[in-house]
Amino acid sequence: MSSQKAGVWDAESWRVYRRLLGYTRRYWAIGLVTLVGMAVDGGGLVVFTKLLQPLIDQLFAKKDPYLIFWMPIWIIMIFAVRGVGTFISSYGIAYIGRNVVQVMQRDVFGAYLRLPAAFFGAEASGHQVSRITYTSEQVASASTDAVKIVVTEGVTVVGSLYVMLYYSPYLTMALLIMVPAIALIATVVSRRYRQISRRIQGMMGSVTGTVEESVGAHREVRIYGGQLHESTRFDEITQRAKRLNLKIAATNASSSTAIQTVAACALAALVYLGTRPSVIDSISPGVFVAVLTAMGTMMPSLKRLTTVQANIQRGLSAATDLFEIIDMPAETDTGSQEITRTRGDIRFEDIRMIYPRGEFEALRGVDLHCAPGTVTALVGRSGSGKSSLVSLLPRFYAPSSGRIVLDGEDYQEYTLRSLRRQIAWVGQSVVLFDDTVANNIAYGELAGSSEADIIAAAEAANAMEFIARMPQGIHTQIGQSGNMLSGGQRQRLAIARAILKNAPILVLDEATSALDTESERLIQQALQRLMKDRTTLVIAHRLSTVEGADQIAVMDQGRIVERGTHAELIALGGHYAALHRMQFHDLALDQSGD
Repeated sequence: MSSQKAGVWDAESWRVYRRLLGYTRRYWAIGLVTLVGMAVDGGGLVVFTKLLQPLIDQLFAKKDPYLIFWMPIWIIMIFAVRGVGTFISSYGIAYIGRNVVQVMQRDVFGAYLRLPAAFFGAEASGHQVSRITYTSEQVASASTDAVKIVVTEGVTVVGSLYVMLYYSPYLTMALLIMVPAIALIATVVSRRYRQISRRIQGMMGSVTGTVEESVGAHREVRIYGGQLHESTRFDEITQRAKRLNLKIAATNASSSTAIQTVAACALAALVYLGTRPSVIDSISPGVFVAVLTAMGTMMPSLKRLTTVQANIQRGLSAATDLFEIIDMPAETDTGSQEITRTRGDIRFEDIRMIYPRGEFEALRGVDLHCAPGTVTALVGRSGSGKSSLVSLLPRFYAPSSGRIVLDGEDYQEYTLRSLRRQIAWVGQSVVLFDDTVANNIAYGELAGSSEADIIAAAEAANAMEFIARMPQGIHTQIGQSGNMLSGGQRQRLAIARAILKNAPILVLDEATSALDTESERLIQQALQRLMKDRTTLVIAHRLSTVEGADQIAVMDQGRIVERGTHAELIALGGHYAALHRMQFHDLALDQSGD
């Protein structure tokens, strides 16, 4: 990354750019036609410039009848052909650029789908979204738009130089002033753009994240009067983004001013050289005008070639960021055994865990046996390690030491895909998608389920009573994150999804927390039927929901401090009994208040 920040075209920069151009390789045929269009676009102006000498010396000075007839036709033909070249190059480059953006967005999104859970906890979601919506757009400028400028303007510069040398090598010496100065400007501008572009990309991620947070928390913002705070926070971030973009604009403007100054000096030198007493009589007006126009044509092209550094440097910074994500290693899967259907015999053996980038142990020597077909409840205060323990089951995280044994085998021996097929999960934070009810229940690998099975799962989750009232039943769209449903309805759809999966291991993380009393009673009945003959781990804060569990493990500060049935733990008079008394007391107070 240090080489990227240095702002010079070193080996790393070329490697990134070659890889970026590799995305255009599959469109080589379109690219070839587009390059021809670019060459025609740039060359048309050069051909017209070369015609200026006969236009002035032969047509106007000598009244050549041949040129009087043909010159207007040639001019129309030149610019008609150039117009075709401009269209081909513009459309071709846009076609390739859009395809490059789409492929890179797909690659980054594909990387998100395979990266481990630790990645998403280490970076704000705004930055992750910004890569798809903003950063990927920047690469089109570097891989396609910049190529168009380089080829078209490069042809114009080379062609103009040829015209100048063809008519007068002597007058062409004026370029000696211009070329070194423009090269220096290009180097300074390149370094400046590279430094600013990385900061702009990070800032766009912050802008996206702030908007996401404020929109997602619109209820809390209004209830707690956070409008002023959110507005101030957003203004601060957008002010920083504005300042960075103005620095880019200032760099652009400064380079343009510098190039114009250099160009003026070069043109002055050209006039000076052409008006020397020993030269002025030997150069015709047509030659002087042709050379002068060729240099004037070269100036804007050189200016655009200098400012193309903005696109290239911004694109390189964007591509570097995207390639870092694309190249990140996927979830580790060292398993080689396929498990068809587990018996559900789970053993946690001396499990310790430190989260990536964490400093303290979330789990400290946990031993727990969950027999097949039994219900194990995990209770304890927030932060005691309950969610950390169950997150190890689908291998979202790996234990720092110890092992988890499933059906007598270290669960690392099973392939990740086959292991996760054994687990159904209903979390406290319900995840639904902007799709129909049916597609949310039969999600992912369940997509081939019959309509009858989907309805049966919805009925078992007590969800059909509200689904039946929807305009299209199970085929009704529910909006982003299911925002057209109440919290309890969303929770029941998530439970229906778990019922449909029919997995031998069931994880319930406060699965009934969003339900009213009547719905909770019906859902508890459905879950009782679902938990039959399945190994179930239940995380619960309300102890009344787990009194019938086969075993209750009380966790505190990453350890299991008590384990037993409800009756045994009440009789023990320890942590569980204290929690139970506290909740019973709170419930009694609520009921007396009612």
